[in-house]
Amino acid sequence: MQFSDLGLERRLMTTVEHLGFTEPTEIQQQAIPAAMQGHDLIASSKTGSGKTLAFIIPALQRVVKNRALSKRDPRVVILTPTRELAKQVFSQLRLFTANTQFKAVLILGGENFNDQVKVLEKEPHFIVATPGRLADHLTQGHFYLNGLELLILDEADRMLDLGFAKQLSQINKAADHRKRQTLLFSATLDHAQVNDFAKELLKKPKRIAIGGAFTEHKDINKRFYLSDNLDHKEALLQHFLTAEKYQQAIIFTATRSDTERLAGILTKQEFNAVALSGELNQSQRNQIMESFSKGQHKILVTTDLASRGLDLVNVSLVINFDMPKHTEEFIHRIGRTGRAGSQGDAIAFVGPKDWLSFKNVEGLLEQTISFEQVDSLKAKFKGLKPKKIKAKSTSSKAKSRVKEQPIKVKKATKKVFHAAQDVGDMPIIKRKKPLSAQQLEDSDLNEAD
Repeated sequence: MQFSDLGLERRLMTTVEHLGFTEPTEIQQQAIPAAMQGHDLIASSKTGSGKTLAFIIPALQRVVKNRALSKRDPRVVILTPTRELAKQVFSQLRLFTANTQFKAVLILGGENFNDQVKVLEKEPHFIVATPGRLADHLTQGHFYLNGLELLILDEADRMLDLGFAKQLSQINKAADHRKRQTLLFSATLDHAQVNDFAKELLKKPKRIAIGGAFTEHKDINKRFYLSDNLDHKEALLQHFLTAEKYQQAIIFTATRSDTERLAGILTKQEFNAVALSGELNQSQRNQIMESFSKGQHKILVTTDLASRGLDLVNVSLVINFDMPKHTEEFIHRIGRTGRAGSQGDAIAFVGPKDWLSFKNVEGLLEQTISFEQVDSLKAKFKGLKPKKIKAKSTSSKAKSRVKEQPIKVKKATKKVFHAAQDVGDMPIIKRKKPLSAQQLEDSDLNEAD
């Protein structure tokens, strides 16, 4: 199938060709026609599969061909869980709306609120936003959704996991009319909260699932290396950043503090590295991502903040310095490379603290993973054996051991004994004192009488 087979509006098709898109991906082949027919969708596909265009193209087709329901309200709202993903979607959308009469705006948390009010007053056709900040503007009446035609939720599972259910419900109710269409994209359709939420938002939706929920990339070469400790990981990191051929690399760590520490170490080793973490303000994060995407830095050290939504075509190497806490993030992390059919490499270091996470990833991939090694940096750590759960023994030998154990009985104190108090079920009987010789003689006389 070609994009020309989808029946796109002429101007939209011209833009698609100008941007170099010819053959739609699998998710695009299924989602675009269904969305263009007006169906609500709940869809899932692996990261890097072209999901963004799968909802941008039908949104543009609708706006171009159909008359607006309202002259003032936005026609399309696209919600994403993170600012970084929202920026990525917005940049894709701007490629299509450039040189057209359609206005698109980006509304993010952490940025100037009053500036956003002014932007919303200009009555944009498209809004790309994070749900929390958009709900704030909606509450204060800075815009309305009575005429909204298309509501798109990208990575709905992540939004719900981040606690945006209340804001999503608010936005849904503000645009609750029969002519509204809703497209919901999720990493998995097995997410219980997503399915419950879909019942609230969608009307007779079509379900599209491309591959498994966490289908691995065939274009990514995965390698795993055992490590003994932090120093060993740092030595392995230096080795691969020196020995591997790559355009740009992303290094994922477990904590924010490690991003700064590792970036500092790499900079001293004369690597062109920069750190990205949630501790930075939005302006700083934007500046770092912009400079990295332009190729001003060769290495980005980050947490899972950059594991989703960033389409960085020059990233050919991903290193998991620490294994992720949430298993599914492994797929999203390595999905930052191998984009658009390019080959990528993904390396993971597995130490004692990473072992449980590694076993979970192994289960997710449904394969037994073998470890490789660097001859000059062999690890002594060989993995952890699963803990054996001791079951209660009911064998005859065990029972005999129990019977043979002497039962310890606390001795009664003299006070208890002489008072002839009952202890437990056995009464204590007071022993009679022996009779004296005189008492025996008197007793014999009495018996004789």
